[in-house]
Formats: sequence, structure tokens, C-alpha cells
Amino acid sequence: MRSRAYPIWFAGGALLLYAVFSIVPSVLGIGLAFTDWNSHSRDLHWVGLDNFATVLSSTKPYTRFILNTVLFTTATTVLKTALALAFALLLTEGVRRLAFFYRALIYLPAVLPLLVVSLIFRSILNPATGLLNETLRAVGLGGLAMSWLTDVSLAIWSVIAVDTWRGVGYIMVILIAGLHAIPRDYYEAASIDGATFRQSFRHITLPLLVPVLAVTTVLNLLYGLKVFDIVFVLTNGGPGRATDTVYTAIFDDFSKGRYGVATALSSLLFLVMLGGGYLTIRVLQRDQVA
Repeated sequence: MRSRAYPIWFAGGALLLYAVFSIVPSVLGIGLAFTDWNSHSRDLHWVGLDNFATVLSSTKPYTRFILNTVLFTTATTVLKTALALAFALLLTEGVRRLAFFYRALIYLPAVLPLLVVSLIFRSILNPATGLLNETLRAVGLGGLAMSWLTDVSLAIWSVIAVDTWRGVGYIMVILIAGLHAIPRDYYEAASIDGATFRQSFRHITLPLLVPVLAVTTVLNLLYGLKVFDIVFVLTNGGPGRATDTVYTAIFDDFSKGRYGVATALSSLLFLVMLGGGYLTIRVLQRDQVA
């Protein structure tokens, strides 16, 4: 019993802090989602599923915020994974000279503070004096200059592009580590048998990279579903709340004192993140090579 309890003493402090500052507030938050908790009254009244009905009502804007979050998460996950895998393959199998320099160059945005990146791109994408539009006009492509952050149909895609630029290097480094873990004997045997690069990628690289892809996909999904900083700084949810996500809506509701609705929205997002992460791992590891 002493030998079994020995490691628990080391983890006990961290587990206690995690329980006090994470688990307990989360449980309390889920409970408060069923009340009319707000800044206008100190009394709490049980309202059942009213807050959840408000969040899911078609007459409220929350469904749009949920769809924006789903769009952002899906697009950034696909783009980051595809680009990161392409860069990882290129800098592992293709480019040999200065490969470490290119890896560092692509990874560099990932270590920059998100606030700094957002402020820089808010200036670059400014429709009037931004670097991007000014450059397009200077090279005779002024017709391509757009209101990147103020156009209702374009703003969300601008945010997606900025986030992809920042995060692709981080996913690339993880995939490069996964590629280096694949035994080279498999590729040598395939080469002897006359396999092309496409065939080797399909039958060797991709199946053996599935565990790593599962990890990166879950990381991308969890990040995308709780995105806040980059949207808040770049567009503040505008124009016309066209880029608002679930977390910016939660922040807005808390700011206005609608605590019950905000916790209901947060609880729904937690359940989606929990279920989405679990299902993603199950699907991607279903045909995992042992």
C-alpha cells in the first residue's frame, strides 16, 4: 500500500490545484447554466432548460455564432493539416539544403504572441492604408484590393487565413517528428519493388502517420472551438457580428451580465469539445497500423 500511495503524494498537489481551479468551477458552471444568474439580481432561480433553449433558438444570433465557430474550426483544421503535411514532406524528403532554416522560418509565427500577430495583421489588412492593399495597387492589381476585415462575407476567411499562417508551423513540427519515426526500411523495400512516391505515401507514410494526425487533429479542433483572441483583436466580432464565435459571444454575455446564458453556451461548447475530441480519436485510430 505504501509503494502504491508513494507516487500519489507527488501528484496530489497538482491534482488538488487542478480540481479547485478547473473541475469545481466547471461543475458549478454547468449547474448555474440552469439558473437565471445575472448581474441585476443576487437571487438565483431555477429556470431549467430555458437558457439552452435561448442559445439554440433560431430567433437568436447564437446559432450563427455556433456556425461561425464550426466553419472556423473545420477550415483551419483542414488547411493547417494539409499545408503542414506538405511542408513536412517537402522538408523531410525533398529539400535537403537549408532544411532546418526553412523549418525554423515556417515555425517562427507559432512562437509569436497571438496578440502581436493579430495587431500586425489588423494593420496589414486595413482596407485604406494596409500593406496588402497598398502593395496590390503598387503592382497594378488595385482591382484585387478588398475590405479584408470589414466585408461581411470576407472577414471570417481573413481571420481563418491569419490563424492558418500562424499555426501551420506548429503542426508541421509535430508531423516532421512523426515522419522521422517511420522506419526507413519500409521505403527501401517499396523502392526495390518499384513503388512510386504516391504509392509509398498512400500505403506507408499515411497509415503510419495516423496516430500523429489524430493528435494534431484533436489539437486543432480543441483550439478552433475555443478560439477567442485572434477574432477579438482582428475584428472584435464584426462587421455586424459576422465573425463572432462561441467564445466571443460568451465574453459578450458575461460583459453584459447575462451569466446564465453565457454558462449555458459554455457548457454546450464543453460537451461538443469532449464528444468531438473522443470521436476524432476513435475514427482516426480505427484502422491504425499496429
